[in-house]
Amino acid sequence: CLFLMAANVLEEDSMEQDIESPVTIHQPKLPKQAREDLPKNINKECAKRKIQRYVRKDGKCNVHHGNVRETYRYLTDIFTTLVDLKWRFNLLIFVMVYTVTWLFFGMIWWLIAYMRGDMDHIGDSTWTPCVSNLNGFVSAFLFSIETETTIGYGYRVITDKCPEGIILLLVQSVLGSIVNAFMVGCMFVKISQPKKRAETLVFSTNAVISMRDGKLCLMFRVGDLRNSHIVEASIRAKLIKSKQTKEGEFIPLNQTDINVGYYTGDDRLFLVSPLIISHEINQQSPFWEISKAQLPKEELEIVVILEGMVEATGMTCQARSSYITSEILWGYRFTPVLTLEDGFYEVDYNSFHETYETNTPVYSAKELAEMASRAELPLTWSVSSKLDQHAELETEEEEKNLEDQNERNGDVANLENESKV
Repeated sequence: CLFLMAANVLEEDSMEQDIESPVTIHQPKLPKQAREDLPKNINKECAKRKIQRYVRKDGKCNVHHGNVRETYRYLTDIFTTLVDLKWRFNLLIFVMVYTVTWLFFGMIWWLIAYMRGDMDHIGDSTWTPCVSNLNGFVSAFLFSIETETTIGYGYRVITDKCPEGIILLLVQSVLGSIVNAFMVGCMFVKISQPKKRAETLVFSTNAVISMRDGKLCLMFRVGDLRNSHIVEASIRAKLIKSKQTKEGEFIPLNQTDINVGYYTGDDRLFLVSPLIISHEINQQSPFWEISKAQLPKEELEIVVILEGMVEATGMTCQARSSYITSEILWGYRFTPVLTLEDGFYEVDYNSFHETYETNTPVYSAKELAEMASRAELPLTWSVSSKLDQHAELETEEEEKNLEDQNERNGDVANLENESKV
């Protein structure tokens, strides 16, 4: 868009110059921020920018970390690094760690037997080897597996005539226990991660804006598909929108809290059946000045976060979702999903995402508040006007009384003068 405008300007300039003089058009290169901050109504040929999600609908954050130089920090927390890896890499590391340790200690057992000369006295009953029935690298590798995994088949046994073998046996046993604890713990945490529990926590596809108790509210629905409940469940919401301060500083993806009942305790949920989370649009709300016509023009995203403890494991679980402007429906409500059956309540999840249209003013909450205040002004105006009229009448009566008194005083003075004459 910027390049088209620059080309048009340069073409107009070239018309004013001499026709024979060549004109070289250089397309200007501006920073990305400067290109994005241009007015939207400069050129009608400019297409609308697509809103890039900060958090996807499945809850995954759409952020990639690049140019991380301090990669050693990942190694200092190797356990978390392994847990965060994908399953295919985790399983590969799991197999490789055990295989490498078995091969490493199997090689050492074979070297001990080779250096002591046990390979030269195979089958000699008068010779006492370090490990009985160890006749090659394969048998040393099998003995390493039996030692580290404490299988103990009883065919290959270490003797008491090999002090270096006894020391190696102690080292392998201790190291094998550490490897077992580390890798089994890593796999257990990987399997029991609460991320899978978050997949059964669902959010409505759309958010809606409609009237509730005479106030304009932003609402969305949450639900739990499992019978096991989320303990101490709480809900939070964030508005993700770029902002420019009064000093001219540009803050991309500025986060603003959206009140969903923090002060009243409504943000703490008893999530047994689907619930509708409501945000009242008041003067403290970031949607205070947004109307139905202005909403599609806004470039914002609402991120909702549901947290709680899994009842079965006691681990903290977090589910996330987001809504962009195209997913916020103005003048709609959610279809009820809870019905009373014979002795129990039934939830129909087929209607979980469904909405229906309702009568909702198209004005912003600020405009509705101003119109409500104007509706009360005529009463005050009539009372004040009547008071002003009474005051004016009183002042006029006082002025007339003063004039009458002055005229009477003048008449009395004239009579006295005539009597004297």
